[in-house]
Amino acid sequence: MNETASYTLPRISLRRKIKLKIFRIFRLHKGPSLKLYKGFGNETSCVIYGHAFSLSPFQRRTFRNFFLFNSIALLRMFMVKPMKNAKIKLQWEENVFEAFTEKDGFFRFEWKHSSELKSGVLPVKAFLMKKHSDTVVSASCESEIIIPSPTSFAFISDIDDTFLISHSSNLRKRLFVLLTENARSRRPFDGAVKHYRLLHGIDDADKSDNAFFYVSSSEWNLYNYIREFVKEYKLPEGIFLLNQIKTFSKLFATGQSNHNGKFTRIIRIMEAYPQQKFVLLGDDSQKDIDIYSSVAEHFPQNVYAVYIRRVGKPEKPHVVEKQAIIEEAGIHFCYFAHSDDAILHSVKIGLIKNT
Repeated sequence: MNETASYTLPRISLRRKIKLKIFRIFRLHKGPSLKLYKGFGNETSCVIYGHAFSLSPFQRRTFRNFFLFNSIALLRMFMVKPMKNAKIKLQWEENVFEAFTEKDGFFRFEWKHSSELKSGVLPVKAFLMKKHSDTVVSASCESEIIIPSPTSFAFISDIDDTFLISHSSNLRKRLFVLLTENARSRRPFDGAVKHYRLLHGIDDADKSDNAFFYVSSSEWNLYNYIREFVKEYKLPEGIFLLNQIKTFSKLFATGQSNHNGKFTRIIRIMEAYPQQKFVLLGDDSQKDIDIYSSVAEHFPQNVYAVYIRRVGKPEKPHVVEKQAIIEEAGIHFCYFAHSDDAILHSVKIGLIKNT
């Protein structure tokens, strides 16, 4: 008598089925993953940041401008589960460094090197190590460190409502734009791209590209989103320094974080390039003028100019007051409503050639 062996597949609970369905709909990766952002450095030291996750979204591949797709794409950026106290190894040339993630999955590497580095792009690779193991790798990723060329100026720019129309001062409007638009359908202010390209020197064959740093109160969740916007509109490539990552439960507080960390990030950049002249670009919708005036107070010899976009129609008295203080320190200041006015000012003070 022939007998056929039989077995029953393990049943999947309803809760498990719902989770798997959500993962498919939102294109979420369930498992260890690593994110390594572009780093920066000078002749003697480098710094780079990243995150480790046990749940994270796959990168968006299509950009159909339809409300439902854009809403899902935005929601999934905040569907993350950071890995706390995970071991990360970073390989740069012959060197291997170790660090552990913070409670929000964030990690940071900073190191000095014995030989002087030349300007250019340095490849780096990070490894997420399996728990309780020093040799088994759970995930890996690659990125690069930028060593800027010595140029006359470097630029530190805010993002939301400085060149990207965002309605940052109105949470309802900000969320509506994020939920209904995507990185390719969003719009910059008129003339902003032209101004930034002229400042960067992209279109000037006789000029080295000036370094650009994008420092924002937007969360690291939006890193790919912002980079896609920069790429779409051919804004200057640069280093991004964003705010603490948020999980889905805090989605509706996006962009509303404490702005003190922005000041700290700007100071770190300026301390990395003590001989550099910086130009700061922001807007009057939130705290840029207060942050930039504090930076100018701490580094009066390093700040060459401050640009503040006027988002609303009337000038804000607080900005005008700060303008007087900054100009008294010998720093150029431009409070402008349209980028054409900012371009004319940049020509006047020698940041760009006469256009």
